[in-house]
Amino acid sequence: MISYTEAVELAKNPGEELYSAANEIRKKFCGNILDTCSIINARSGLCSEDCKWCAQSAKHKTGIKTYPMKNADEVFDSALQNDIKGVKRFSLVTSGRKVGKKEMEKFCEMYKRIREKTNLQLCASMGLIGKEEMLMLKEAGVTRYQCNLETAPSFFPTLCSTHTIEDKKQTLLIAKECGMELCSGGIIGMGETMEQRIELACELRDLGIKSVPINILNPIKGSALENAKPLSDEEILTTIAVFRFILNDAFIRFAGGRINMSEALQKRALQAGVNAAMVGDLLTTLGTSADKDFEMFKEMGYFLSSSTCSENQLPKS
Repeated sequence: MISYTEAVELAKNPGEELYSAANEIRKKFCGNILDTCSIINARSGLCSEDCKWCAQSAKHKTGIKTYPMKNADEVFDSALQNDIKGVKRFSLVTSGRKVGKKEMEKFCEMYKRIREKTNLQLCASMGLIGKEEMLMLKEAGVTRYQCNLETAPSFFPTLCSTHTIEDKKQTLLIAKECGMELCSGGIIGMGETMEQRIELACELRDLGIKSVPINILNPIKGSALENAKPLSDEEILTTIAVFRFILNDAFIRFAGGRINMSEALQKRALQAGVNAAMVGDLLTTLGTSADKDFEMFKEMGYFLSSSTCSENQLPKS
């Protein structure tokens, strides 16, 4: 197991040798399976929290569309289309600090319908919920809970004052106690150092996280980080590679901000530690089509861990 100090030293030597070594670790621990998921913005905007990165905070004037709850038929149709395309997992994501019991009952009805009518595995990302709400989700068929730590504990207080990283950890521990799988990652490019990205990766390892979305900040006009400096390709690839050294057997997942990566950079990332992807549209921004993604994954030698569609199963290279 690589230590924090050793990871920091590794990051000081970016380049193809580092990326290639990370790719070998991925092959050894994970093989050529690529894991896919998709999300729907089930409640949008008007969030009371003050997270500087988020377009959905009521503290920001980003002009995003807001609504209290997505129509149940729209949610189901989105899930069904993802199932048909061969996406493995589907998640409802809500804005706000947490989802209360009455709202949770309605969301759970949506989940039950998806569970009964599709082969999708189900995930939820509904804020800092408690044990009662977590058990409601489990009863509805949700098997994984997603709550990003977002950044290193040493950096988080500079980005958010309305909740703490410990609040997030507590939510993940509640999910684990309830028998849920865990998904947690973060956003890079918010002004943190490489050392702080490594700090985040070590926190995720200590929590036993096996699904790790790496978001690349997409500065949204009107948000507190709208003028954040873009990361270089080297910074992105080095971060991914070092995450793989720390999180040997995790699904390290393309997530938000990928639309700003060139196809060439995405292919390099798939050979530097990435082995999972969030496909389709994201929360407040457009994503990439699943069909296009699947073609790229096939070209890079991966096959899908898919829910249904045998025609989308990709052969090993």
